[in-house]
Amino acid sequence: MRLKKQLKDGGTMLYSLWSSLIVPFDKSSSSGLVEDVTLSPSPSLTFRTIGGILDFYMFLGPTPENVIQQYTEAIGRPFMPPYWSLGFQLSRWGYNSIDVLEKTVERLRQYDIPHDVQYGDIDYMERQLDFTYDKANFAGLPEYIKKLKNDGMHYVIILDPFLTKDEPQGTYRPYDLGQELGIWVNNSDGITPAVGKAWPPGDSVYPDYTNPKTEEWWIQMCMEFKNILDYDGIWIDMNEPSNFQNGQQPGCEENHLNYPPYVPDITGGLLAEKTLCPNSKTYLGYHYDTHSLFGWSQAISTFYASQNATGKRAFVLSRSTFVGSGKYTGHWLGDNFSRWRDMHMSIIGMLEFNLFGIPYIGADICGFNEETTYELCLRWMQLGAFYPFSRNHNAIGNKEQDPGVFGEEFAAISRSALRIRYLLLPYLYTLFYHSHVSGNTVVRGLMHEFTSDPQTHGIDRAFLWGPALMITPVLEEGARSVYVYFPEATWFDFYTGEQVSPSWLKKPVEIPAPLDVIPLFIRGGYILPIQFPARTTVLSRLNPFSLIIALDEHGEASGSLFWDDGDSIDSVERGEFFYVEYKYSNGALKATVIKNGYNGITPLAYSTIHILGFTSKPNVIFMNGKTIPSNRMQYNSNGGAQQNMVGVSSRRQSVEHGGHQSRQDGGAATLALVAGTGATAGTNYQRWPHSHLLLVPNAGPDRSVLSAGASGAGAISMWEERQRERGCCQTGDW
Repeated sequence: MRLKKQLKDGGTMLYSLWSSLIVPFDKSSSSGLVEDVTLSPSPSLTFRTIGGILDFYMFLGPTPENVIQQYTEAIGRPFMPPYWSLGFQLSRWGYNSIDVLEKTVERLRQYDIPHDVQYGDIDYMERQLDFTYDKANFAGLPEYIKKLKNDGMHYVIILDPFLTKDEPQGTYRPYDLGQELGIWVNNSDGITPAVGKAWPPGDSVYPDYTNPKTEEWWIQMCMEFKNILDYDGIWIDMNEPSNFQNGQQPGCEENHLNYPPYVPDITGGLLAEKTLCPNSKTYLGYHYDTHSLFGWSQAISTFYASQNATGKRAFVLSRSTFVGSGKYTGHWLGDNFSRWRDMHMSIIGMLEFNLFGIPYIGADICGFNEETTYELCLRWMQLGAFYPFSRNHNAIGNKEQDPGVFGEEFAAISRSALRIRYLLLPYLYTLFYHSHVSGNTVVRGLMHEFTSDPQTHGIDRAFLWGPALMITPVLEEGARSVYVYFPEATWFDFYTGEQVSPSWLKKPVEIPAPLDVIPLFIRGGYILPIQFPARTTVLSRLNPFSLIIALDEHGEASGSLFWDDGDSIDSVERGEFFYVEYKYSNGALKATVIKNGYNGITPLAYSTIHILGFTSKPNVIFMNGKTIPSNRMQYNSNGGAQQNMVGVSSRRQSVEHGGHQSRQDGGAATLALVAGTGATAGTNYQRWPHSHLLLVPNAGPDRSVLSAGASGAGAISMWEERQRERGCCQTGDW
């Protein structure tokens, strides 16, 4: 397998190399293999190589999650992303001026659409030269970036891996210093720089990131540019490496490296297709052997460049990746198309990269190439709200497709989907913590949780956040329903808290999905930490926490919350974080603080605790031995609650489609809410001999449940007032 710069429009090799295989066996067991393989229809593998030594690594599981944990232990655990990078991000190749950029950002602000990160693509540069900006079309860009940052936003720049060699001597410092240090990929003589064609004017040379001197040079250039543009992260593109011609000038020599006897099934049938000649020389040897390490080595250099330049946790997004890249970088799925098929394929790519140890993954929302449509982009915004890396991006020459450009209805539906994302960010951030320390997947297929159910093995139209949240997007034009397969478990409608009827389990069920709804379901047995959303994560991190407790068939649930300052370097390794485990059992909720190394958790209160999956109203509720007044509890005993759980419109009553009608039963699932308990997130409740929350049920076998609020009787009204001052969310409109 070999990395190629190739548009995603058919079965060709793309930007990353991942030769791995997970094999599910009977009885919920799996194993994994890493190598370059060809599958055949029969249960066999064929291994072919153009050289080198075959190394096989077997990971014995026994579960799919165990396989990925063992795999990432071998190749390196995924990096811990900064909290702000979990917010919604916007990019475009082709703003072409700062005026268009400002109008786009303002459009989102006017519609109150969450927006954390803004990007600059190559059109911000002066003539596509790295470490420059266009002082004519983007005059005032440094000041505008500072304004964005003052508003709680972040800015990410793009950098390409090639530099022009044809600027007048002494006028382009990045090339001049690189030439002085001798850091380029060279021709086969090991002395003369390999020269190709790329975005910059004239001829381009390629830094050799396997050379330690190149990392020093790259860090220096990034730090100097930080003094010009106050960026927060770095996006590295074209780093397969890409070349606009086949091989460098004047062409590739006729030899066994450039034209080996066996060539993999690659575009053009040439190893040098749109890249450098295989007999080029790098610090570690021939490009023939190090080609797939180009993006990997650049990501490592950029990781340390980002840390050194910002003084904060690194944010790197790389197009080219290799085994082990996830320790340093995230990835997007490349130059896709504005097509329904590509939206569907993005789910497969997202699941695959979680298997590869790169959980920070997403696709260009609404598509990069071609013109999007209203409905396609809207459904993609809903799906993209649940990519770990959520960014809307498109190509120059195409019409604008940001969520503010289509009008009020589109903006409102996009805002609703993104607010759900922001509501769930504490849960998502905790999933990334588990990925960073244990190697877990963040997004996973249903097969990972229900391996013994063969019906889950081929599901690629639904996916899970961790073990607890199932996302079932609409992936077909004109569809107003989706077929959802519910594995054997207790499931709850995210919007209403209603329990899915047991008669729906282990078969496809048609679920309504009007244009303004992406169906979501919570799995019983889990506790999800949530937080009131806001327009940026800087603001949302100041809001109260809540818990969603979804009980399983035994009336139990568990979960956890990881929290730190969101952007410090190595906060996990230094122990500067807060970690609490939640356990609901026997009518009581216990919070056990495992690590209390972050003081910033102290002022954050629990606003509400939602508990799903009970049938009787509690007679008495205790908090740390004190009775909670009954007027602090809201209880709903019928399945069709008018006030839904998260304040987002849900029309899921029944559906008629293709002559088939299905109806969701109300079941036993109900919801109770309590406000004003005085619970704070940083309290170490394990010091009490009793649980911090105790429910005394009515007579009978059913467990009673509740939802608790946090910091005094005025907590919710104070929150509403603070959000109105910030111009954010109103109660009931999250």
